[in-house]
Amino acid sequence: MDVTELPKLYTIFNACALVHIILGLTMIKLGHKKPHIVSMIIALLFSTAFLGCYLYYHYHAGHVKFAGTGITRPIYFTILFTHIPLAVLSLPMIIMTVIPALRNRFDKHKRMAKWTVPVWLYVSVTGIIVYLMCYVWYGPPIRA
Repeated sequence: MDVTELPKLYTIFNACALVHIILGLTMIKLGHKKPHIVSMIIALLFSTAFLGCYLYYHYHAGHVKFAGTGITRPIYFTILFTHIPLAVLSLPMIIMTVIPALRNRFDKHKRMAKWTVPVWLYVSVTGIIVYLMCYVWYGPPIRA
């Protein structure tokens, strides 16, 4: 696999994580704890695979510039500039949500999950949109 194929792969990992976050959320709302746990573990695994591929890609490919023009540029950068800080914030939030669950502190887990889930969902959805805008709809990106 060539490094230029990694954005598609890590976006697939991100989309799979998104599906499992939604499935896990649905399962816990229905009271199905074991399917919730399984879905969330799978979401964590896909998110970890995403992060590894993403970091590897940008280490080797460097910075890429958005190739879109006109009104698409401010739309893209608005999405990107909300996505980036929330993506950075999501990792410690996810850790702070998982650790209480591992310690059977479901009161703390539930309290933290109320904040973590919307951020994780937003980051996953906007990550897919950033990929589509940068690599599919208005791409390929310009290598800096």
